[in-house]
Amino acid sequence: MARRPDLTALERHLDDAANRLLDRGPTSRAWAGLVEFLVFGAKQAWACVFGAALLAVILAARLWYPPDAVLARNDALTIAAVLIQIAMVWGGLETRSELRVIVVFHIVGTGMELFKTDVGSWSYDPGGVLHIMGVPLFTGFMYGAVGSYLVRVYRLFDLRFTRYPPRWLTAIVAAAIYANFFTQHFMVDLRWVLLAAVLAVFGASMMQFHVFRRRFRMPLVVAFALVAFFIWLAENIATYSHAWTYPDQVDGWHPVSAAKLVSWFLLMIISVVLVTWVYPPRRPDPQPVASLRPGLD
Repeated sequence: MARRPDLTALERHLDDAANRLLDRGPTSRAWAGLVEFLVFGAKQAWACVFGAALLAVILAARLWYPPDAVLARNDALTIAAVLIQIAMVWGGLETRSELRVIVVFHIVGTGMELFKTDVGSWSYDPGGVLHIMGVPLFTGFMYGAVGSYLVRVYRLFDLRFTRYPPRWLTAIVAAAIYANFFTQHFMVDLRWVLLAAVLAVFGASMMQFHVFRRRFRMPLVVAFALVAFFIWLAENIATYSHAWTYPDQVDGWHPVSAAKLVSWFLLMIISVVLVTWVYPPRRPDPQPVASLRPGLD
């Protein structure tokens, strides 16, 4: 199997080792399907390593961090997030160009955090010195974790797209979505209009991704929805860990409203547009693909 020049040095080593191991296995249809499924899961887990590590630290701090520690919990989370990010780059898990777009995620996310906490959309526990206007600095890394996942999944699955809309058009939609996160507090909330705009702009787009031996495809908006769902699950873990608190959770934790899925879906558009700065959408090579939509095989 051809080497993947788009992977980092460490990822190429792991990819080569995995391919050698998998190539020695049986070639039956059932085994091939199982291998594709397991490799898909492994690659997804590998793409999530930054977010998973950060979420694990947040949960561990909730369970075991001493409340009377000299170092405030929020500051400890910020330091841990910085160390995770350094390890990602030093260990060859992210390229420097990817780090640049992740920094943009930090800036975009922190700007939203400053505004949203000021208007009372959610809040953080007080304490510590590593914060801006009451927003702990580790919050930017949570947005960076989304960026890390997206840039890594792009490489690991060699994503390709058919009928991808013009990037200038996606930038306009993303800018309108970002603006609405602010203006909805003073004007009419246009999230449903923007959701319709996203479906109109991206509805015809198909995403192709390579797992092991085969390429698969799915509608791009379905991919957006799936990622938004898993971010929502991570958000439930984070709010349970008191990383932040919504107004209706002040008197006791309960699952985050499913209505937040729409917000995360729209945020995905901003995220994808930022990632196209590093990885412009590519068309697929002419080759057979397996479909994840019924009737298209």
